[in-house]
Amino acid sequence: MTKFSDLNLNPKVLKAVVEAGYESPTPIQAGAIPPALEGKDVLGIAQTGTGKTASFTLPMISLLARGRARARMPRSLVLCPTRELAAQVAENFDTYTKHLKLTKALLIGGVSFKEQENIIDKGVDVLIATPGRLLDHFERGKLILSDVKVMVVDEADRMLDMGFIPDIERIFGLTPFTRQTLFFSATMAPEIERITNTFLSAPARIEVARQATASENITQGVVMFKASRRDREGSEKRKVLRELIKLEGDNCTNAIIFCNRKTDVDICAKSLKKYGLDAAPIHGDLDQSQRTKTLEGFRNGDLRILVASDVAARGLDVPDVTHVFNYDVPSHAEDYVHRIGRTGRAGRDGKAIMICTPRDDKNFAAIEALIQKEIPRVENPIKPAEKPEKSAEKAEKPAKRTRAPKTEEKVEVAAEAKPVAKTEAKQETKAPNEGNKSRSRNRSRGGRNNDRGNDSKVVGMGDHLPSFIALSFEERRAG
Repeated sequence: MTKFSDLNLNPKVLKAVVEAGYESPTPIQAGAIPPALEGKDVLGIAQTGTGKTASFTLPMISLLARGRARARMPRSLVLCPTRELAAQVAENFDTYTKHLKLTKALLIGGVSFKEQENIIDKGVDVLIATPGRLLDHFERGKLILSDVKVMVVDEADRMLDMGFIPDIERIFGLTPFTRQTLFFSATMAPEIERITNTFLSAPARIEVARQATASENITQGVVMFKASRRDREGSEKRKVLRELIKLEGDNCTNAIIFCNRKTDVDICAKSLKKYGLDAAPIHGDLDQSQRTKTLEGFRNGDLRILVASDVAARGLDVPDVTHVFNYDVPSHAEDYVHRIGRTGRAGRDGKAIMICTPRDDKNFAAIEALIQKEIPRVENPIKPAEKPEKSAEKAEKPAKRTRAPKTEEKVEVAAEAKPVAKTEAKQETKAPNEGNKSRSRNRSRGGRNNDRGNDSKVVGMGDHLPSFIALSFEERRAG
């Protein structure tokens, strides 16, 4: 088995790796580090949670061990799609450069420009940034990229999803043509392949797993959920989620719940807290200080449940996440792999459960097609018999309030008051079609239809004609 000591890393870097508790590299690390140390371009394709970050940080630190950066001219550049991932890469550099005098700067949104400019002015060896904030500093004239020797693009497929590809292409154009490029992604979409063909020179391609595969040590499951009523879907779906968490019991020491929309992240977190579950939201609209505080609390074990949008689906390394709950089926099948990759990391076991509604069937089918396996169905923890209890009670109430008996009584009373003999005599003398003629004649005149034929008895005045009405008609005729 290959060990880190066999990879020709800088002795001081190797010492930091050993002190961090690592002895053997993961497959992507074993494949990417040697060509990177030789100065070759690297194209690394591996599923999330396989140690891609160390695959570029370790050789980069070894290459930068000698030399010194000049003001506003970083010697290396690492591009990340999200603030959280950039912060995590910065933590990795702190871990592995503890015995080297290398400087770094973290350029992300939500942090004061002035503080970042002061660090850049002193000169940094490693610049870790999100594309938008990096270009902001460049356009302000505070950053020069002509001295970049090593450039890293991390989670390239996520960059594509977030619309950063034009920014990436622009940044490539600002860096020297002779730079070394390390390009890492979990999947290889056609657009990403086009970029690698354009900006990478004869790269060493390391692919340690089939594209977009889920780790085998993650137990997957899906609850096929259908709401009793459309307007109750949200509340019933959240109840299913709470029951799923409760069923896991003490096995669920901490979990990440993924929602597709930021509003659902907030609503879901609020609902969980209302029912006594320790949860907090994290998404792009929150202040950076709040996001950092929430994430730190989750990593330290102070927070049990993190409710997140896809901002937390890529690259976040929290080794002890036991469960991932997909409250929503992701719109893109690849996102499912990245979401569940937050659990089962570093060889640990994990569990991922998803809630699927009828309108998610198309996206769910795409996920099963991508991972090339059927996700086991999990029984809905909310029994179907429990849902119609209230509706059954409501159905019983109208039966108690029925007015049928009262109507029958009125009909009987009216029937007794009618001059039945006269009516029957009239009906007998009428021709078969006469009833229909008189009925249509009365309707055309706007009069009252006295001929009931086979009609059921009607509550009201019946065939009785008050004398004052008859008199009024006689007077008119006489006139």
